[in-house]
Parts: sequence; C-alpha cells; structure tokens
Amino acid sequence: MNDQAIRVDNLCKRYGPVVAVDRINFQVAPGELVGFLGPNGAGKSTSMRVLTTFLPATSGVASVCGFDVMNDSMKVRECIGYLPESVPLYPEMRVEEYLVYRAKLKQVDRSIRKARVENCLEKCRVKEVRRRLLGTLSKGYRQRVGLADALIADPKVLILDEPTSGLDPIQIRQTLETIKELAGTHTVLLSTHILSEVEAICDRVIIINRGTIRWDGKLSKLGEQVPLLVMEVRGPAEQIPLWLEGQPGVKKVVTKPMEDGLLSVEIEQERGQDLRESLGKKVIEKGWSIRRLDLRRRNLEGLYTDVVLNRET
Repeated sequence: MNDQAIRVDNLCKRYGPVVAVDRINFQVAPGELVGFLGPNGAGKSTSMRVLTTFLPATSGVASVCGFDVMNDSMKVRECIGYLPESVPLYPEMRVEEYLVYRAKLKQVDRSIRKARVENCLEKCRVKEVRRRLLGTLSKGYRQRVGLADALIADPKVLILDEPTSGLDPIQIRQTLETIKELAGTHTVLLSTHILSEVEAICDRVIIINRGTIRWDGKLSKLGEQVPLLVMEVRGPAEQIPLWLEGQPGVKKVVTKPMEDGLLSVEIEQERGQDLRESLGKKVIEKGWSIRRLDLRRRNLEGLYTDVVLNRET
C-alpha cells in the first residue's frame, strides 16, 4: 500500500529527441507543502501535467493517493485540484456561475455544493466579483478564480503552477496565507519563480534543472550549514587569498576584485568555527585594512543559484 500522497519513480517525458523530464524520483507525504522550483524549461510544468494526467509519461511510474496516473487517471482526477500556469476559463460565464458549474463537473454533492462555492469565494477573496463576467476580470482575479476552482471539491492533493502570477503584493500575501492554511489537511505541490514565496510557506523544496532533480530537502537544512565568512579587504590582491588559505579553520577561499583596490573575500570555514575575530585581528596585523567583516548564512536564493549554475551544493 502506498502511503505517499505523490510518488514519482524514474519518470521520463520526451518530445521526440528532446528530453523534458529525465528519470526523476521524489515523494510527497500527506499534508506536506513542497516548493517545486527550477528555471524556465527545467521540466516543472511537464512534471505537473503528467501528475495531473494531462500528459502521458514516456516511461516510469507516477501515482497520486495510490492511484497510477496512467491506469487510474479518473481516480487521480478525483483526488487532485490543479491550477495551471495559464488558467482556462469561460469568458462568457460569471464567476459564481462558473464555480457552480465546476462543482457539478467534479461531482460535489448537491447538499454541500452551495456551501463549497461560498467557502471558495470567501477563501480566495473573489466574493466582490461573484456576479462579474470572467472575461472582464483582471489577470489577478482570474488567477484567484482558478484557485477557487482547484479547491471546489476539497481535494486531498493540490498542484499549483504559479498561483500568484499576476497578483499585486497584497493579493500575493493573502494567497500565500490561504495556501499555507491548506497544508496539513491537504498535500500541496507548489511551483513558482518567486523564491521568497517558497521560503515564506514551504518546509521542503525540490529543485529541478534540465529535466533532473538537483536538490531535494528541508529548508531547515540550510540553517544547519556552516555560514560563510565575508570580508572586504584592502591589500595586495595576489597575496590575500594565498595567506587566508593557510590559516587554521579555513577550508576554501573565493575572491573577487572590487573598486578602489578592495578585494571581496568569501571564506568557507570548518564546522564549528567562527573566525571573525581571529582572522580580523590577523589581517590588521598584516597591515591590511578591513571595510567589511560578517557572516552570511546560506538562504534559498544562494542554494538555487548554486544548483542551477551547477556549483557545488
């Protein structure tokens, strides 16, 4: 029995000679809120479309709530709410009319249908436009109607592709709060390019690049990593990195020239070390001056950049 809400094993999707998704593996437990990240063309949307049964996989296996996306596609659709990047709406329908229609299509029981529509109108903050034609709405409102549609049948799993696209800052914050409230009772796989959104609400991140999973882990792991020691030093650029590399507790030194003869230095320290005081004192004793000296803890943006640019992680 599969106890994972989402399970992907060796999933591959090809378009002729182009490999969009290349043998990826990951699992999402019930109630998890997972950020699914990657640059344009990395394979995010393709993976989501396979999971939502919109696209067939070339090879491999994927399941949602224990149902195979190929062999039990109708069962999978009963378990998921899907918000695609471009929300397909009927422009001639009114907001409330559309949600009632979608609730009927998704077989929401008649006895609770009206309550579900009201709940989604409220939760997605579209009550004020409930009588408006969909074709007259701004992109932000259309996006929120799409989210209401994804929630209308109270699905176990939500797959959201760029849910905050087109929203203003206040709407983004409100939408993220709504999504975060869903975690625990719902499983959420969230794709976005806005890394701060992921840091705000997600506990775990999967980064995909060029069709393969490059990183999968809890965001809390970033806080456990040894922070970099960052310095800006004025002195002989050719001597500083060599001298620093020879100091106790220093693992690696990366330098970059700056204006006015300054050198930017990033120092990877041994675990358990904080070399700010000792190195700062030694640098001054060498006759070099320091403009900056502090620690920089790794954040999601740094991790994402390293992964996408194929640096060591």
